[in-house]
Amino acid sequence: MTDTTSGLRWGILATGLIAHAFTSDLRTAGLEVRAVGSRRPDAAAAFAAEFDIPHVHGSYEALLADDEVDIVYVATPHPHHAENALAAIARGKHVLVEKPFTLTGDEAARVRDAAREAGVLVMEAMWTRYLPHMLRIRELVATGALGEVRAVFADHTQHLPADPAHRLNALELGGGALLDLGVYPISFAWDVLGAPTTVAAQGRLGETGADTEVAAIMTHAGGAISTSISSSRAAGPNTAHIVGTEARIDVDRVWYTPTTFRLTSSDGTVLEEFVSPVEGRGMQYQALAAEAYVARGLIDSPVLPLDESVAIMRTLDEIRGRIGVHYPQED
Repeated sequence: MTDTTSGLRWGILATGLIAHAFTSDLRTAGLEVRAVGSRRPDAAAAFAAEFDIPHVHGSYEALLADDEVDIVYVATPHPHHAENALAAIARGKHVLVEKPFTLTGDEAARVRDAAREAGVLVMEAMWTRYLPHMLRIRELVATGALGEVRAVFADHTQHLPADPAHRLNALELGGGALLDLGVYPISFAWDVLGAPTTVAAQGRLGETGADTEVAAIMTHAGGAISTSISSSRAAGPNTAHIVGTEARIDVDRVWYTPTTFRLTSSDGTVLEEFVSPVEGRGMQYQALAAEAYVARGLIDSPVLPLDESVAIMRTLDEIRGRIGVHYPQED
């Protein structure tokens, strides 16, 4: 491991679209990407050439064995997150695991427990939580600028491929709108209102049995209500709103990426307008946070603790149970 005064050396595990986006943002932030690993050596070589990465590995195992890698970004499909994270932890690496954290709550708990035993930082890559506009929103809520928060609304709706063979629609790959898209507004509701006390959900299933639309209503401490809609077959506004007794926050499209918001009082006066000063997609902020935590000797994220990632996965389990989505790995 590096010492606590230097930057971490990143290893990228898998080379799909999300890995490209993340690595591009690491480069934007000037962070060190030391190695990449793929089960297809040609894919690893092409990725390394694109991002000028010095170490190329034709397997995940070789990447994790690389002594010049301090922290691993896991970018594989959902069903492999737990096994890949556990393998990285066993090698003493810090780990940033792409969202959703795992496939199920039980898997999430195993990763959390292994991380604690090994004393390494493991984080869910819910990158939205680390964006500047979300940090400011969290400050406004905490200082009581909205009064008592009564409701949270958010959607994550996209027009994505309907091909039954596509990863998004394959149950064996954790397909469905909930885990790919719905995890964002569900996590947002947790962030603003805390753990739900009740969960209700309705959904529509596609040809493969994977969910294409999911609506969830949750109640939280003090009676606050959150509602969310996710869809993989239709693109909606993708906005978010926090409504309090004194003011509300309206987060513009696309709310889970760097964007703008307004704080508006109950009489309609705009009290604050925020514009995100972000280069690139904004995925670098979670990486910068991870490096800062390691430098401070932390093994858990204050912004999204592992206990919360586990609990969010259990909430997603509950929603799936209510809409009738069951993965083959759960048999």
